[in-house]
Amino acid sequence: QASQEELKAAYRRLCMLYHPDKHRDPELKTQAEKLFNLVHQAYEVLSDPQTRAIYDIYGRRGLEMEGWEVVERKRTPAEIREEFERLQREREERRLQQRTNPKGTISVGIDATDLFDRYDEEYEDVPGSGFPQIEINKMHISQSIEAPLTATDTAILSGNLSTQNGNGGGSINVALRRVTSAKGWGELEFGAGDLQGPLFGLKIFRNLTPRCFITTNCALQFSSRGVRPGLTTVLARNLDKNTMGYLQWRWGIQSAMNTSIVRDTKSSHFTLALQLGIPHSFVMVSYQHKFQDEDQTRVKGSLKAGFFGTIVEYGAERKISRHSVLGATVSVGVPQGVSLKIKLNRASQTYFFPVHLTDQLLPSAVFYATVGPLVVYFAMHRLIIKPYLRAQKERELEKQRESTASDILQKKQEAEAAVRLMQESVRRIIEAEEARMGLIVVNAWYGKFVNDNSRRNEKVKVIDVTVPLQCLVKDSKLILTEASKAGLPGFYDPCVGEEKSLKVLYQFRGVLHQVMSADNEALRIPKQ
Repeated sequence: QASQEELKAAYRRLCMLYHPDKHRDPELKTQAEKLFNLVHQAYEVLSDPQTRAIYDIYGRRGLEMEGWEVVERKRTPAEIREEFERLQREREERRLQQRTNPKGTISVGIDATDLFDRYDEEYEDVPGSGFPQIEINKMHISQSIEAPLTATDTAILSGNLSTQNGNGGGSINVALRRVTSAKGWGELEFGAGDLQGPLFGLKIFRNLTPRCFITTNCALQFSSRGVRPGLTTVLARNLDKNTMGYLQWRWGIQSAMNTSIVRDTKSSHFTLALQLGIPHSFVMVSYQHKFQDEDQTRVKGSLKAGFFGTIVEYGAERKISRHSVLGATVSVGVPQGVSLKIKLNRASQTYFFPVHLTDQLLPSAVFYATVGPLVVYFAMHRLIIKPYLRAQKERELEKQRESTASDILQKKQEAEAAVRLMQESVRRIIEAEEARMGLIVVNAWYGKFVNDNSRRNEKVKVIDVTVPLQCLVKDSKLILTEASKAGLPGFYDPCVGEEKSLKVLYQFRGVLHQVMSADNEALRIPKQ
């Protein structure tokens, strides 16, 4: 974003600093020539609008390509950016062709009622009755993949298998989706299963206005009992920036009317729903609070009441790794009893484990369903997850250090050479600042600092940048823009891939001050 005037000013200042004729020592003269040439090359690129546009988009790789294969040199910066966007769209289309977008769900239902519902004295006479029996009573597996055929057509293949108490079945579905315009798409679906006959369906999505859309899904299910038609229509509207309203009509085997309001903000998610239908009518309220922490912790609760009874649910979920989210929910209902639902999302795969604890409302079941997962989670997080993530981070950092070792060594040598060349200029700057009681950098360090006791075993990795910072002082001011400070003259990265800061101890008007700045944070001293 720098203007041409700012570039010229920086170029002149660095040329004065690194000009070979200003240094008599042969070694310093050689180092000055090297840095002077680098500064001159950078200015040549940035002062030409065409080469600057190419560098902004492609980096050094774009400048090094012979014959300007990337774009024609005669084009304007705007045309270069348009060409780049066109190439980016083509890459996106190629990536779309290769993407299958697999999604899957594995659900394992566990019957653990024997842990709490053991009241019959007959148990004493049954061999092995001292141990409660925990059984897997149902399972469900579903998987789907997408195959882009063209930029507008996609084929979707999905299948599922279910079993409960020894009985089960499965089905397979094929769908063809076409994006008809920017406002809508249509989908044809064909399916078959061992428990039900062929299925034919049609789904249509359409944006009616920028704030309103409609989805219609009609299906024909063929079976030995005849043809069973079904129709579902959903009308949705943006009520405000964060709130959606939905109206749903469902006609067929389980006819119903449903209306719901969903409000989703940065810190919360709220849902209110009302359904009138056969066989179930209910009202449901749910609220989820999103903590703004690194682990994206969420706490949720809901109340659902209807002809089937009343269910209260509460739970939490938390990110345990880059691609994994672990959640647990306790469900307490009448007449459903108490259940614990554990869910793990790993990328696009979902693993769901509903554990039915008791058919009655037992305080002990509620207590263990609440406390048990918390104890297990914190124990696993401390003993397994945290050490694993720490080791994984160390491996990644080590790999990054190895791949950038030669480049960092070169940057370090350039920085050390720049500091030696700055000494004379810094001496003059300090004399001028002392004369006017201005800004003098007493000490400055850049790198990884360890301040709290929880990280006391970590190693501090900092470099002294007192001279480079003093060299940047002009008219008793030091101004650093919002960018990584590793690129400043006389700086280099002492700890690749780790969090860095700049710590400055400076004197202004004869008074000592200290300031700490994050690596990408803008800095202006003296503070007002």
